[in-house]
Amino acid sequence: MVTIKEIAKAVGVSPATVSRVLNYDPALSISPVKRQAIIETAEALNYETPRNRNRTNGQAASTLLTKLVIVHFLEPSDEIADPYYIGVRLGIENRCRDLKTEIVKAFHSDDLPEAGLLESASGVIVIGKHSDNEIEWLANHARHLVFADFDPRNDRFDSVFADVGLATQKILESLKTAGYSRIGFIGSHENLNGAVQQFAERRCAAYIDWQTKNGSFDPALLALSDCSSGQSLRLDTGYQLARDLLSLPERPDVVVTSNDNMAIGTYRAVREVGLTIPDDIAVVSFNDIPVAQFLTPPLSTVRIHGEHIGEVAVDLLLERLSGRSYGKQVRIATELIWRDSCRKPMES
Repeated sequence: MVTIKEIAKAVGVSPATVSRVLNYDPALSISPVKRQAIIETAEALNYETPRNRNRTNGQAASTLLTKLVIVHFLEPSDEIADPYYIGVRLGIENRCRDLKTEIVKAFHSDDLPEAGLLESASGVIVIGKHSDNEIEWLANHARHLVFADFDPRNDRFDSVFADVGLATQKILESLKTAGYSRIGFIGSHENLNGAVQQFAERRCAAYIDWQTKNGSFDPALLALSDCSSGQSLRLDTGYQLARDLLSLPERPDVVVTSNDNMAIGTYRAVREVGLTIPDDIAVVSFNDIPVAQFLTPPLSTVRIHGEHIGEVAVDLLLERLSGRSYGKQVRIATELIWRDSCRKPMES
């Protein structure tokens, strides 16, 4: 495959000049003769821009991605209750619609999908947490396996996820800058491989680690449900855990919740005890589901780009179908969205 350097050498110009000509940079000052020489040399050597190469490769791969199975860790009713995971799935489906790929959905149940279903597909995208045994079974029956919104911490597998632990640290630093000192946390323990792992869920672990390093950890400010699956992070769970924190002799001045559903439950608990947000207690959360901006007051939250996670999962699968033989893990950046449910930190 010819390179820009080879074209530059043949024409007698710099690689930067070749790149700017081939990318139609209008600000480049170059003679018409030299510009024409670059274009003709590139054409004679069958040069393709990276964009065109990616487009060609994507078209070739899309003919291989004829059927995709989505394995979801939630039941349909639980997914409907959490718009974030709908966003992840829609990101997958929209990308596959462009590729004209057949999609089969297998939602959570007591049993894994039939082996034949996975074996008949070009690849499988797994949404959410699965146990080690489930992962091995899926890997044994899927031609290609990609994890979306879950990092199995195994270099064999492709995965795309947001670093919620890092996002938690950023929230806590921002709240400290905004003048909050008594920071509560509402979330869950980790539940994986058939056992509850105390304080191991990544947002929870990051909260404990940050508070400990800052000399401010108070176990009383930690309110956790027994498991960390999507089913546990509901409005009613957030409501009950918020009630526990609000009943403390010295309540927190701000609460961080593991997702927006739990934040909505927290709003209800705050109202019921006659307090107001953010004057009496502030609230910050994760996911930025559509309703977050319409709460009263609008909710400050970490925007996790669920649809982009789904889209990238499909792209990772296309790369595998195109011949990539090594595992790739992609971290999607998060974004803090400050609204009226808490004080905004001072600009540095």
